[in-house]
Amino acid sequence: MESITFSESRGIRYLHFGTALIQGAMRLRDPDEIYLEYNQQMMAWLLFLKTKPGMRIAQLGLGTGALTKFQYRYCPAVKTTVVELNPSVIDSARSIFFTPADDDRKLETLQTDAKQFVKNKQYQGHFDAVQVDLYDAICDGPAASSLEFYKGCFNVLKSPGVMAVNLFSRHKSFAINLKNICEAFDDRVLLFPESHDCNVVALAFKGPKLVAAWKDVSRRAKLLMKQTGLPTNNWVSGLSRANARQESMLSI
Repeated sequence: MESITFSESRGIRYLHFGTALIQGAMRLRDPDEIYLEYNQQMMAWLLFLKTKPGMRIAQLGLGTGALTKFQYRYCPAVKTTVVELNPSVIDSARSIFFTPADDDRKLETLQTDAKQFVKNKQYQGHFDAVQVDLYDAICDGPAASSLEFYKGCFNVLKSPGVMAVNLFSRHKSFAINLKNICEAFDDRVLLFPESHDCNVVALAFKGPKLVAAWKDVSRRAKLLMKQTGLPTNNWVSGLSRANARQESMLSI
């Protein structure tokens, strides 16, 4: 297991796995805010799925608990299942980054391997959205990247369902991950423009074909920005520009 270390600078607390590489961050004066841009974009499933009672989200990789805390606060009807292998990451998320304790209604944390989790028949067709952010201390691409893994992510989703996954764009792992995601999700994939530190968030879709005017998606984005403070106004323009044949209308 990776060793866990922390640093602070200018009001931001950072998580490290024993190296200078940043594994997550939290603004001390607003712990429930999602500080990093790519983490914010991993909430983009909200553009396409409205929250409702009984909704389930799987979060593969905990980090600082940024997504967990945000969903706990702003998506009260949703139950989040966190999958994290390293017990020290779970402990630090709660004690250092103020992630809430588990409760029956809104949050459960499973200390297990995400690659095994998505194979578990108990969870097939169980989740409305899956958020994947799995990196180790070396950060040599995602720690889970095989076609089998992404097919597992597809299988645990309901229909309709959305997967959001964090990738490194300027890295040898990018092409193979994108290829495997596209194969697992029948090429129904959108990419955000590259954000800081070469992160690119991919959105992959399961279920009926999604066709919508971007102006309608923009209306949804404006409502989400008002409700949550997320910079969703930039998401719609970024997605429409960054994806071929999606400029005039979303069709995927």
